[in-house]
Amino acid sequence: MNEGDLQRLVEFAQLVTSAQDALSDDMVNRLASALSEGITLLDRLTRNEGFTHLLRELDRAENQRFLICMSNAFTAASRELAAAPPSTGGIGGLIKLMSDPGTQEGLRLLAFVGARMSKSLREVHRRGI
Repeated sequence: MNEGDLQRLVEFAQLVTSAQDALSDDMVNRLASALSEGITLLDRLTRNEGFTHLLRELDRAENQRFLICMSNAFTAASRELAAAPPSTGGIGGLIKLMSDPGTQEGLRLLAFVGARMSKSLREVHRRGI
């Protein structure tokens, strides 16, 4: 621990003291608890190699566009499903659904993701990561 760390702790203590003067004891306790839990969570997340890798990947422009497309698709699908009548079921309905080009493209996307995920999992286990 260096002098800069000690100074930051003193400043933080002064901040907490000021907050105590302005807020009720219950509010200060809840705020301190939330801050403590937030710092603990942040520490756990920054030590998690998989999470930091995911964040680096999500920072890439193509992944940001993919996430936007995926969130738009979830929103549209939710609205369409809410407005559509319930499925009648049966083999005929399933065949009709499977003949829809959108369904086929969706399954194709899932197949691509699944194939790459399987390959990546095998590589991770092979290397012992």
